Amino acid sequence: MSERVAVEVRVTGRVQGVSFRAWTQGEAEELGLAGWVRNADDGAVEAWLEGPEDAVRAMVERLNQGPLPARVDTVEEVSRGTPEGESSFRITG
Repeated sequence: MSERVAVEVRVTGRVQGVSFRAWTQGEAEELGLAGWVRNADDGAVEAWLEGPEDAVRAMVERLNQGPLPARVDTVEEVSRGTPEGESSFRITG
């Protein structure tokens, strides 16, 4: 099992109004991750991913694809941090 890590990501493109947050929550739960996802005021989506490093990396890869009909332009790793002990994955905004 890999070390627990946490990363904040920012996803740009056509990612609002296409069920991106609900899709992200489902994918994160499937991978056993905790954290949150939210819409940003500028049209991007932001997420905090927390869990085993291999699962976090897999989620970042999935975010690069996104759900249909989304169009992902970039997935930027904003920061890495210490896991905060999140126990579930939720949509916060």
